Amino acid sequence: MYLEHVNLVVRDIPRALSFYQAAFPDWYVRGSGEGEWFGKPRKWLHFGNEHQYIALSDHGEGSNRALNGHQVGFAHFAYVVNNLAALISRLKEVGFEIAKPGVATLHRDNVYFVDPDGFEVEFVVYYSDVASQRNHYD
Repeated sequence: MYLEHVNLVVRDIPRALSFYQAAFPDWYVRGSGEGEWFGKPRKWLHFGNEHQYIALSDHGEGSNRALNGHQVGFAHFAYVVNNLAALISRLKEVGFEIAKPGVATLHRDNVYFVDPDGFEVEFVVYYSDVASQRNHYD
């Protein structure tokens, strides 16, 4: 089993895509189209690879939940990357700064960014293939 996609409702697809294209330079637009969601027109786009993707729909209104609050909702989602420093550099080049540093350990390092629509995305790199080291909870 694996997670195939995350579906995000955003306000502006090109703006959201600028973040995800910098984060995942090897991904591509798999498909796009237009439709209606409960009476409201929307555009949609799938950005990813053959195995996984992020679905973006542009019919979003209002603001995302406060990330420092206690509201029910999406807290964050995370991706494992091979080179965290390169990812940070690419995101900074297109105007995104680290929202929260992670907690570096001997076997893992991570950071959090917030995309243009307020979704928090964690990026993590592992320096070990040993599960007990990667998943250490001290």
